[in-house]
Parts: sequence; C-alpha cells; structure tokens
Amino acid sequence: MEDYLREHGSVLYWNRGGSMRPLIRQDRDHFVIEAAGEGRRRLNDVVLYKRAGGKLVLHRIRRIREHDYGLRGDNTYVMEYGITAAQILGVMTALSRDGGPMRPVTALRYRIYVWFWNAIYPFRYVRAKVLQAGRGVKRLLRGKR
Repeated sequence: MEDYLREHGSVLYWNRGGSMRPLIRQDRDHFVIEAAGEGRRRLNDVVLYKRAGGKLVLHRIRRIREHDYGLRGDNTYVMEYGITAAQILGVMTALSRDGGPMRPVTALRYRIYVWFWNAIYPFRYVRAKVLQAGRGVKRLLRGKR
C-alpha cells in the first residue's frame, strides 16, 4: 500500500474497523487517499499514517503542535499524540458512501458533517463515559469482575 501510494500518487481505499464511523463504514464506503507530499497538514484533515509498529491507521487531525499532530478517529475518544509529518503517508480527498458518487472533502455536505461532529464531541464523550460506567455497575451487580 505504502509503495503503491508513493508510486502512483493516489489510491482508492476501503476501511477496516470502526474508528471513523459514522463518516466511513467498514465494507460499505470507499475513499481516495492522495500522497501527503511536503508541507503541514491542516486541522480536520483525515490522514493515513503509519504507527511505530507498522500498522496503517486512518484518523482525523484534531491538534497541530510544533513538531507533531494529535489525531483521533471520529468514533474514538482518545487523542493519539506524537504523529509526525514523516509518518503521514496520505490525505483523504474524496469519499463515496454505499457505492454512490465520489464526493470531494471540499463539498459543503462534508464540511457541515465535520463541523457538526466536532461540535457535539463533548456530549458524545460524556454519553460514552456514562454508558461505560453503567456497564461497570451492571457487571458489579452481577458479581463479575
């Protein structure tokens, strides 16, 4: 994948996993990744990067610091720091949902989604923590640890 992207400049890609839901759903949606090239990435770019262990991950840039980025999946609550520009292989430039037309990330619909999903993050976070605590209480009441 890494070599193909470097050689051809872009790749049509399908996601594995649920960290970018609801934007990208496993086995249903596909998207275009273009080689990252030089320069700084922007806040809210969805980037394909390589973790230290070699795993490829697609997450959104949520923080930009002097020497690294803070990334988080749209469906996750933990920020991953320490991702450098050298680890970023590509940037998502277009998305197709359910086999529909490929739409650029500059489209108004996409930009509204990004704004809305980020705006409700504090509420989603609290909801996730309440549900997690509820599951813990339920386990305690059942006598399981």
